[in-house]
Amino acid sequence: MTDQIEEPSAQPTIGTVTLAELFVVLKAGWHDFRRAPLFGLFFSSFYVICGLSLTLLGAGSFTWTLVLSLGFPLVAPFAAVGLYEVSRRLECGDPLAWSEILAVVWRERGRQLPWIGAIILIIFLFWSFFAHMSLALFLGQMTLTNISTSWEVFNTPSGLMLIAFELVTGGLVALLVYAITVVSMPLLLDREMDFVTAMLISMRVVARNKRVLLVWAAIIAILVFVAMLPLFLGLLLILPVLGHATWHLYRRALYFPV
Repeated sequence: MTDQIEEPSAQPTIGTVTLAELFVVLKAGWHDFRRAPLFGLFFSSFYVICGLSLTLLGAGSFTWTLVLSLGFPLVAPFAAVGLYEVSRRLECGDPLAWSEILAVVWRERGRQLPWIGAIILIIFLFWSFFAHMSLALFLGQMTLTNISTSWEVFNTPSGLMLIAFELVTGGLVALLVYAITVVSMPLLLDREMDFVTAMLISMRVVARNKRVLLVWAAIIAILVFVAMLPLFLGLLLILPVLGHATWHLYRRALYFPV
């Protein structure tokens, strides 16, 4: 890869992903992690540090919570790109040199990937605003209560309706983010393409493989949730495997003309 401006890549053909292939890509992700564990631990440690920072620093400081929450969507995609680049090099038989892989990650700052982070940030800000509005909508008529310490408010009919409403709307927002990013980020690393086209292609992949990619989303959600329980430390293993697996999923979902 060079810093020269290249011609835009041809449009890919969207393939069909089977349920069996999900286990194949997970196995491939685990294989890549075992072949290059230091890279996986290095890039996944970013997410662990951010998670711990949000918990420890953000717990008592609104400013830290805001800074970390707003910065994470902008920077997180670059850590994922590092994992994709490692898998790409393993696939091609290229050497795994720290300087070269980090140079690829650094180069992405001037390409299309930051726009993906910006889109995620906009969605995050919208969801944060919407969540606060729904809190006022469902609990606004109740006596002023500190919901961080007075959990009984959620046992009321209004509180239960709020929980159900935010689970549904939050799930839809998460599904949107998943749909626009599931293959767009490895696609932007691998090909010369603008971020809007990449997101549209990602959404078309999800539409073509709805059932299978919903299962994949569920696998990601369950594994990440379990990995977060022991102080986020499980993410050191789960995130590299999922990152490498996502690369292999992308390679099976899209086919480019030779």
